[in-house]
Amino acid sequence: MPSSLKALVQARPSGASMAPPAGCCSPAVVQRRLPILAWLPDYSVQWLKMDFIAGLSVGLTVIPQALAYAEVAGLPPQYGLYSAFMGCFVYFFLGTSRDVTLGPTAIMSLLVSFYTFHEPAYAVLLAFLSGCIQLAMGFLRLGFLLDFISCPVIKGFTSAATITIGFGQIKNLLGLQDIPRQFFLQVYQTFRKVGETRVGDAVLGLVCMVLLLVLKLMRDHVPPVHPEMPPGVRLSHGLVWTATTARNALVVSFAALVAYSFEVTGYQPFVLTGQTAEGLPPVRTPPFSVTTANGTVSFTEMVQDMGAGLAVVPLMGLLESIAVAKSFASQNNYRVDANQELLAIGLTNVLGSLVSSYPVTGSFGRTAVNAQSGVCTPAGGLVTGALVLLSLDYLTSPFYYIPKSALAAVTIMAVAPLFDASIFRTLWCVKRLDLLPLCVTFLLCFWEVQYGILAGTLVSVLILLHSVARPKMQVSEGPVLVLQPASGLHFPAVEALREAILSRALEASPPRCAVLECTHVCSIDYTVVLGLEELLGDFHRQGVTLAFVGLQVPVLRVLLSADLKGVQYFSTLEEAEKHLSQEPGIQPYNISEDSVPEHKVALLKA
Repeated sequence: MPSSLKALVQARPSGASMAPPAGCCSPAVVQRRLPILAWLPDYSVQWLKMDFIAGLSVGLTVIPQALAYAEVAGLPPQYGLYSAFMGCFVYFFLGTSRDVTLGPTAIMSLLVSFYTFHEPAYAVLLAFLSGCIQLAMGFLRLGFLLDFISCPVIKGFTSAATITIGFGQIKNLLGLQDIPRQFFLQVYQTFRKVGETRVGDAVLGLVCMVLLLVLKLMRDHVPPVHPEMPPGVRLSHGLVWTATTARNALVVSFAALVAYSFEVTGYQPFVLTGQTAEGLPPVRTPPFSVTTANGTVSFTEMVQDMGAGLAVVPLMGLLESIAVAKSFASQNNYRVDANQELLAIGLTNVLGSLVSSYPVTGSFGRTAVNAQSGVCTPAGGLVTGALVLLSLDYLTSPFYYIPKSALAAVTIMAVAPLFDASIFRTLWCVKRLDLLPLCVTFLLCFWEVQYGILAGTLVSVLILLHSVARPKMQVSEGPVLVLQPASGLHFPAVEALREAILSRALEASPPRCAVLECTHVCSIDYTVVLGLEELLGDFHRQGVTLAFVGLQVPVLRVLLSADLKGVQYFSTLEEAEKHLSQEPGIQPYNISEDSVPEHKVALLKA
């Protein structure tokens, strides 16, 4: 390869691109790592008012949900509350979305129940290890890995989780006992024991579901308040809005009052939540071993027992939280930093494990309540966290009387919107092949969650790799064959490209020249270079020419470095066709010292 061309290829960038990066302690970097510094200086009394209302609304929502989700996780009810406040305080400092609320969710609780064997020590250790993994991903900027989990896989998982969680609450809704937690056994035993339904629990559970549905419909259809409305009308709107927003707390309180009324009479027709540990959780390190009746389980054994949960739980937690943040950022016209969100949720889980929290993530339902309440900054989380702490300190005694059927109703109504039945019809109309990872994930998640997610992701990646290995090509037949790859050109596609060109150009009678239109090819690798070299040799032996059109600078740089013999390329397809049709006046650019076009030289130097 000529020395001057080597100099062109190896030329280093200069100018602005060589400016030194900002220091790790520069104001911009500190503000990016502590987003609170961006909005706190402009904080106003109006924002305080809106944040207080939003935080109160979310707090009244999260307390009954936390108790219900602890049941889904197979843990004592207080662990739901232990998991509900740390995220509020951490996100106040580190969060980049004003709407997101971190805490226990139905899907994360379901995953915890799969991997922690209903043992609080395992759940707390899982929170600590998940947080460490999430922090590491945030510092290493590995958020892009979540992009490989496609939307059909997510929809398949959430739909399967919705059915699993919802059906898992039927036993509490009907007051059934001794129902296993494995899904297929659960379905069998629930139908087998349906004759043992407790009438009180069934009636109260159905009444609670109807009340929650009615209040939700009222919330969705309350007209907006206008300043010109009379004060009485605005007051009534405010009361209706408050009641419907705090519907979970109202319905659970109603059910607890009913249960307490029966308790006073000496007859209790409901299965109650029972004793909840009083007071705030102690601050202590996560349990790195646990003592059982059979001896002490070491840290290594606990990690082995949790197995795939150490990958599934942190990844699904990140996926759910970032999806929620991006969704509401798009709706409300602001941007979130995905890697900063990783740090926020990771630190939440690490610090949460010090107060006996199980793994948490962003809650779509409570984030929606937060946004609809007009929250202005993450400061609304301080009110929510304070409300949860107050409930732990002063309200654990009344929690004893909350019927499990009421909490089951709260859980079922919370997860029902997650089932997206329309996705099947949408994918059938848009791209039917995407139904494959959706169905694989959906079906296998009923067996084991990790197998469903892994298999669905693998199918999605295989579909992606197939499109890379067999890119579509536009072919123009004529005296000169023109092939244009419709997408990039990578090493798995070399054989397909070679076969397409050989079968159409060299195996024709007589052999004919061909043009490879590379407008859509932005990079090539060494395997592609070897394939092109073989093609050029095949064409040379047959006495015909393979020419190139539309070479982009990165591709030209690689070809110059490879020093291929006999490469001819043209600026336009018309020039290539004229030259190959033996029309005079058009000369190709060859890979040689003096033949590189001036504009290409300028770009190569850039």
